[in-house]
Amino acid sequence: MEKKKNFEAEKSSLHLRNKHKSRYDFKTLVLSCTELAQYVSVNKYDDESIDFANPAAVKTLNKALLKHFYQIDFWDIPEGYLCPPIPGRADYIHYAADLLASCNAQNIPNGKKIKVLDIGVGANCVYPIIGCKEYGWQFVGSEIDSIAVQSAKNIVEINSALKNNVEIRLQISKSAVFNHIIHKEEKFDLTICNPPFHASAEEASAGSQRKNRNLGNKNYANTVLNFGGKNTELWTKGGEVAFIGQLIAESKLFKNQCLWFTSLVSKSENLGGIYAMLDRAEVAEIRTSEMRTGNKITRIVAWTFLNAKQQEDWVKGW
Repeated sequence: MEKKKNFEAEKSSLHLRNKHKSRYDFKTLVLSCTELAQYVSVNKYDDESIDFANPAAVKTLNKALLKHFYQIDFWDIPEGYLCPPIPGRADYIHYAADLLASCNAQNIPNGKKIKVLDIGVGANCVYPIIGCKEYGWQFVGSEIDSIAVQSAKNIVEINSALKNNVEIRLQISKSAVFNHIIHKEEKFDLTICNPPFHASAEEASAGSQRKNRNLGNKNYANTVLNFGGKNTELWTKGGEVAFIGQLIAESKLFKNQCLWFTSLVSKSENLGGIYAMLDRAEVAEIRTSEMRTGNKITRIVAWTFLNAKQQEDWVKGW
């Protein structure tokens, strides 16, 4: 057995309101999801943990986290689809809440009056789950993959807390983002997006192999990703810059129907090009927040076409 590491009691890099700041309490999580017990063992540091290189273990951990922290009784995804790390997803939602609060005298708006659009909701539906349970917001989730759409719909339908608060819409055009999803006269207070950040299948595969090596993956060498992910979830032609460019271009068409547009940006070197596109789109304001989950740094870029007076008028409806 290797010498026991002195781990921090709290993950100080996570948002202050993130429920996942403490280290995983596997005994408590197993009580919420008994299925997790088969994957929990004592590791080489004499700590209880799971094998994070095992996709089945990671998926079951997510089930337990969603049950324990968000009272989600049913959660499942089809084999091979993205199984996202819950703490990082929660961070995005909490930073998004801060963004809305900044327009509302630093008061976070709660309840169904806040409407959020999740571009690329995925089979997992995790962003709407967290946003709905933490703040009571209403969500629309868009997705181009019909299997992912059905999976997300199943999650919403079976969990009563989500049923009347989350709507899943199929994007009928592979080249569109907001078009065909935002209805005429429909308004959103916020849009969120976790874009595919690889530029090709080869690049996505190389990234997966690096991740597996870092996890010491020996038994699951043929697995694409311990967190899964279909092509549309992992890569797009031109990478995240191209995808966010499409977001920006289309956001201009709906500039009066949304208060804040946002997207994750995984690579800091892409920020310059994204800011240039936002300048060309003549947005009124740009904000960037930095999230840290473990050793990974991700940025949230937010933009609005509404000036200060228009933002003030918008939030009067809250």
